Amino acid sequence: MRASLPLSPIAIETIRGFGEDDLDEALRVFRRSAQRLLAGAPQQRSACEPFPGLYQAARAALLQQLSPKDFFTQWFQPFRVATPGFLTAYYEPEIDARLTPSRNFNTPILSRPPDLVTLNETPIHSVCGEVLTSARRLENGALAPYPDRRRIEEDTTATNAIPLAYVHDPVELFLMQVQGSARLRLENDKILTLTYDGRNGWPYTSIGKRLIEKGLISSKEMTLELLKSTLRTMGVDPGAPGRLLMQENRSYIFFSIDHSLERQLGPIGGENCPLTPLRSIAVDRGIWCYGLPFWISGRIPWQGAKETTFERLMIAQDTGSAIIGSARADLFFGAGPQAGQRAGQIRHEADFVVFLPVESAR
Repeated sequence: MRASLPLSPIAIETIRGFGEDDLDEALRVFRRSAQRLLAGAPQQRSACEPFPGLYQAARAALLQQLSPKDFFTQWFQPFRVATPGFLTAYYEPEIDARLTPSRNFNTPILSRPPDLVTLNETPIHSVCGEVLTSARRLENGALAPYPDRRRIEEDTTATNAIPLAYVHDPVELFLMQVQGSARLRLENDKILTLTYDGRNGWPYTSIGKRLIEKGLISSKEMTLELLKSTLRTMGVDPGAPGRLLMQENRSYIFFSIDHSLERQLGPIGGENCPLTPLRSIAVDRGIWCYGLPFWISGRIPWQGAKETTFERLMIAQDTGSAIIGSARADLFFGAGPQAGQRAGQIRHEADFVVFLPVESAR
């Protein structure tokens, strides 16, 4: 077991609600991760190395010889994560868009620039000391910091990226980038699906936190809809306060149009497999590998405005710049405005139990 993780072994029989969960669905989602693991498939955003025993558990899952409950009981040892857990949630936006710019649709969604290099192992530092996880490859082969959000938005020559489509305003683009994927509704009712295709490497800054720090929204009032309306009220034209506030998040996300069969099943997470609503979570990729099951329990407004009991076996299939810590997760809520409304309400404490493969838990 990896050193320094705040874990305490527990008996699976002590996990309240485990027997009542839909473990058939949880196993189906786990199998998606198992197939990618055993195939050695590339990850969209690299995470730490899998626990050795996860390969054996993956093979057993694909053989389908055990009931779901017996599978998770025999192949995994649950450990309570001792640090306080915290949940947020995310979703896949569905946004009106156009393939050509117009007066009402003039904010471009950019493709991955050809000179963008993702630095999985050797990040570089900017002149201001920030650690950058992506960089620009210069003509002489050297690496340089990639332009930040403000420069990309204000200087059309900052990148060689190609506009894939255009949305109504920068708030829509900003939230699309925070969520990491999108479904675009075009004029002919055709749906264009986008997948994360890299970032400029600058650290992520939470604009929600900045609004709270400035006293513009209280932490108790904060919702996704209030965040969007506040930014728009502040103004999102170039140089306006709302636009400048969004530009304090120097991180910028690029996308690709994705027609793959897997993308039809759901947005593609960091593991590079489709996400499943209320089964897939984003975790800290520097601590956890993809494919690990987590039992998460708490009281959150996941079925409506009222807080109700949430007890589910989730699978780590994604990551995010704001997801930091061993007991930190982002729940994937699905696509569309209703999923977005519910996801925007989740900022809750929760209990975390990680299921480690038996061969790795010793």
